[in-house]
Amino acid sequence: MENRCETIGKYLLPLFRSSVAKELVVTHRLTQSQTSEILGTTQAAISQYVNSKRAVKGSNEFAGMLPKIQEIARQTAEQLAKKQVTWREVSSNFCKICSNMFDEDTANKTGDNYII
Repeated sequence: MENRCETIGKYLLPLFRSSVAKELVVTHRLTQSQTSEILGTTQAAISQYVNSKRAVKGSNEFAGMLPKIQEIARQTAEQLAKKQVTWREVSSNFCKICSNMFDEDTANKTGDNYII
């Protein structure tokens, strides 16, 4: 049995990272190389995110949360593109973002072992 943070790290965080990468490339017209530098990953990983070949596992399970994830990713990409935050700061704040999402979705459930 996985706890919530393990599940998030395995499925939700890659979906979020993929959404941010797509926003940076498509909306903010950054190159894949520029995006890879911002996200601290490789250009090949960004290519896979943009072409939906990576971070698709678990997307069906999180379909209900996908609009929230995409909106947060859109806002995050805008801040990253304007150099208002770094990816390291985003990563540090992801736990707070995630907790807020789950607090809304699991108002009647408690405990860190809530499985999504």
